[in-house]
Amino acid sequence: MKFSYTNLDTCREAEGAVVVIDVIRAFTNAAFAFSRGASEIYPVSGVDEALQLKAQIPNSLACGEVGGLPPEGFDFGNSPTQTNLLDLKGKFIVQRTGAGTQGIVRSANATEIVAASFVVARQTIEYLRNLSPDTVTFVITGQTYDGGEEDLACAEYLEALLKGTSPNPAPFLERVVNSRDAEIFKDPRFPRSDLTHCTSLDKFNFAMPVVRENGRHVMRAVRT
Repeated sequence: MKFSYTNLDTCREAEGAVVVIDVIRAFTNAAFAFSRGASEIYPVSGVDEALQLKAQIPNSLACGEVGGLPPEGFDFGNSPTQTNLLDLKGKFIVQRTGAGTQGIVRSANATEIVAASFVVARQTIEYLRNLSPDTVTFVITGQTYDGGEEDLACAEYLEALLKGTSPNPAPFLERVVNSRDAEIFKDPRFPRSDLTHCTSLDKFNFAMPVVRENGRHVMRAVRT
């Protein structure tokens, strides 16, 4: 199994299995949405696209952010703290974020796509092992915006596990806490508890593969 790293600018070139990582906060939040009962998540790139898709799909909600906060018309934002309080049983979630969902949409040449963060790390590994791909490319979504240390830490942790080693997770999680993107939690509009959620290793027992169906990306929680 060969490994490579890319970002939002170049992920379109990635082939084979592609792991799109957004630790702070899109794919931590997505995992929390599944834990609260969401049936499917539809990652999209634009706000208008999200609202249009929400209008087309019964029993759906729009979530995500622009500049970290939910835009007008969205039902909830990108905060796992907030999402953890919601009843999403049977809901279909349209998700738009500035980094994570962009990575999914832009990875147009991938054979397989998996959304990942620390909260689903172990199950992501099990899912990838079952796929047994020749190549795995990690999309460091935050890197494009002059940050992304937390995503790189997650990718390096996942790579170490895929290589069969047993890395100490503490230094990797510490990189999340000390990352540039974690500085948003100094702003009272962003709950500090979100950072705790983003560093809750293996909190959930599912992976989050993404497939293309009926012209849209569909993310599901899959237990391996």
